[in-house]
Amino acid sequence: MSGIMLAVLGGKPVPSTVLVDFLVIAGGGGGGSTNIGGGGGAGGYRTSSGTSGGGASAESSLTLNLSQAYTVTVGGGGSGGVFSGNKHGSSGSNSVFSSITSTGGGGGGYDTGAGAAGTTGGSGGGGGYGGSNGNGTTSQGYNGGSGGGGTVGGGGGGGAGQIGGTPTVVNTPGTGGNGVSSSTIFGSAVTRGGGGGGGGGGTGIGAGGSGGGGNGGQTLTAGSNASPANYGGGGGGAGNDASVNGGNGASGVVIISIPSARTATFSGGVTQTSATVGANKVYTITAAGVSDTVTFS
Repeated sequence: MSGIMLAVLGGKPVPSTVLVDFLVIAGGGGGGSTNIGGGGGAGGYRTSSGTSGGGASAESSLTLNLSQAYTVTVGGGGSGGVFSGNKHGSSGSNSVFSSITSTGGGGGGYDTGAGAAGTTGGSGGGGGYGGSNGNGTTSQGYNGGSGGGGTVGGGGGGGAGQIGGTPTVVNTPGTGGNGVSSSTIFGSAVTRGGGGGGGGGGTGIGAGGSGGGGNGGQTLTAGSNASPANYGGGGGGAGNDASVNGGNGASGVVIISIPSARTATFSGGVTQTSATVGANKVYTITAAGVSDTVTFS
């Protein structure tokens, strides 16, 4: 739980630092395109309260100085693979708060050959047709699933709370790994960080993981975009056709909790809302660029 550290100046206690709890989720990866794509991996999930991604325990809260600017960045989702261009799903962008960096989700693979494997990320991207999985990042997320062949389907993208599915049954693509539910110290518990479902070689659908993962496409259909925004979900992989795209990953989020006696002030590029949760103020930051900051007072 957040608190206030005290320094002593002239024999009188003077607040000089603040203990900050955090939830930092990166942008999710895009799904792969073209002839059975893999689902995009969820953005890396790090928190000081509750469970971090990849089954890790909560990290320590941050003790930060008052009147000092700290970096805050919300990572964007990766683009889905495009059949007429870069067929591999793009990785999501990192989210940052002070010394905490969550890694963007890995992109999904596509078709056979050099582009088939999913890429490494906060959670790994799923393999496309015949491709291997991408690995997740320790203490942030899980691996994606490997892709199958024929009418089996693409691998599901890894989620913050679960490995992406590897398909083994005809018309049953890999499902995206599920996300993680946040601690109630940040407000109502919300599940975020779901992986994207793999694309199908038949009529089956690779369902996106809980927490915003996009569904994979069926034959002749594109992968779905991860939704909603700021959940860090991975995009769905494209179905079996040479002219369909993968779904886009969703943007991440930064949530911080400080004592109600304190205030956070943000630079001009930040979009945020605040609420009182128990004895704390909770700030939910939904947009912030690489040069944006927060200062505590």
